[in-house]
Amino acid sequence: MAIASTPAVLLVLVQITYPLAHGLGRDRVTVVVVLLSLGTALVHAGVTRGVRWAVGLLAIVSGIGFGAEVLGIATGLPFGSYDYASGRLGPALLGVPLIVPLAWTGGLYPVWVVAGMLGHGAVGRISLTALGAVGWDLFLDPQMVADGQWTWRSTVAGLPGLGQIPVTNYAGWFVVAVVMAGLLEWWDRTAPDTGAARMVPVAVFLWTWLGSTLAHAVFLGLPVSAGYGFCGLGLLGIPLVRTLSARRITLWPGAHGTM
Repeated sequence: MAIASTPAVLLVLVQITYPLAHGLGRDRVTVVVVLLSLGTALVHAGVTRGVRWAVGLLAIVSGIGFGAEVLGIATGLPFGSYDYASGRLGPALLGVPLIVPLAWTGGLYPVWVVAGMLGHGAVGRISLTALGAVGWDLFLDPQMVADGQWTWRSTVAGLPGLGQIPVTNYAGWFVVAVVMAGLLEWWDRTAPDTGAARMVPVAVFLWTWLGSTLAHAVFLGLPVSAGYGFCGLGLLGIPLVRTLSARRITLWPGAHGTM
């Protein structure tokens, strides 16, 4: 399905340029990556489930994401105390760059799709989505902190080797992702997943997992987060690879095959 895969291909191509960019150029690449990840999610959701479902996806995930970020900046809950850099990621509202809640949708959607393939029932899918979200942030937060996009002010200890990021951040991510996934599970009933063109979000998930591991370890000088992220997102990634290798699943409409 060319329409669904085009933004995903562009996303990968732009992400490859991130380690080569610096200063204002890297900020622009970051914004474009977020917009392309959002576009990849919304286009796939719209093509496979309809525009109405895609709009609901955006409203649920980005709406909750924005609310959580505003609350986080104002009170330190649920992530910990932090501040965004001023003016680097475009316009902001209530201290939150507007690109940030859009990033929640772009990043969570492939995790949600993969969790649906691996989880058993609503509780299983919601739990795996939350775990996958934390795994994604084990890459995202160290990368963005190293780039100066936000700064932590919390006195809570961090993980070994990532002391500047409090462990409360990951607990907050889990809680917020549970809320998002719970609402998506409810919204899912309005346009059930047919399994069409799963290759797009699955490929984006695998690229995020393995590509980020390589980038952090080799190109960004972040070997600690490479290890944490590989293990964290691998809680879904390893079972996914085993599933794709062990059984035939529908990835494209009307086609079956083993990846």
